[in-house]
Amino acid sequence: MTEYLREQPSTASTRAEYVQAQPLAAPSQLEAAAIGRNRLGRLALWQVNLLRVGYLFMGVGLAIVKWPLLFDHAPWGLAEGTKECMLLALSVLALLGIRYPVRMLPVLLFEVAWKLTWLGVVALPLWTSGTLQGAFRHQVGVVLWVAIIIAVIPWRYVASQYVTAPAEPWRRPR
Repeated sequence: MTEYLREQPSTASTRAEYVQAQPLAAPSQLEAAAIGRNRLGRLALWQVNLLRVGYLFMGVGLAIVKWPLLFDHAPWGLAEGTKECMLLALSVLALLGIRYPVRMLPVLLFEVAWKLTWLGVVALPLWTSGTLQGAFRHQVGVVLWVAIIIAVIPWRYVASQYVTAPAEPWRRPR
């Protein structure tokens, strides 16, 4: 940089020619990583807004169903109380995702993960054995709404940020 300041021509047109003729320095490893992250880490505005639709669907849906239970319920048992409080917290995080859709993406991933796990571990064995009925059958109908969340998630971005991106270091370099 100081070399450029010492040797730069005085007129604007020759200065621009001088800058264009200078070879670019190779970016440092940190700069190269930041450039790659920006290229892979950008979402189109429509994708960000589509994420907002997913958060809105999830947050408002949970708020309508679960928030009234917070103020008017019989004493909860351990399992039911844990489940209800977890879903209440999840609704608040989903509503926060409307404001920060990319930062809160793990909330949507958690929603997809637990519902697909439930479908595979609980519902699928009952369905294959022909005993999927009653409350389980109703719950399958509720859980299958996860298809909307699956549809709004930018899966290439998820893969680039959570699967193929370099891991964060476990300790500081010495």
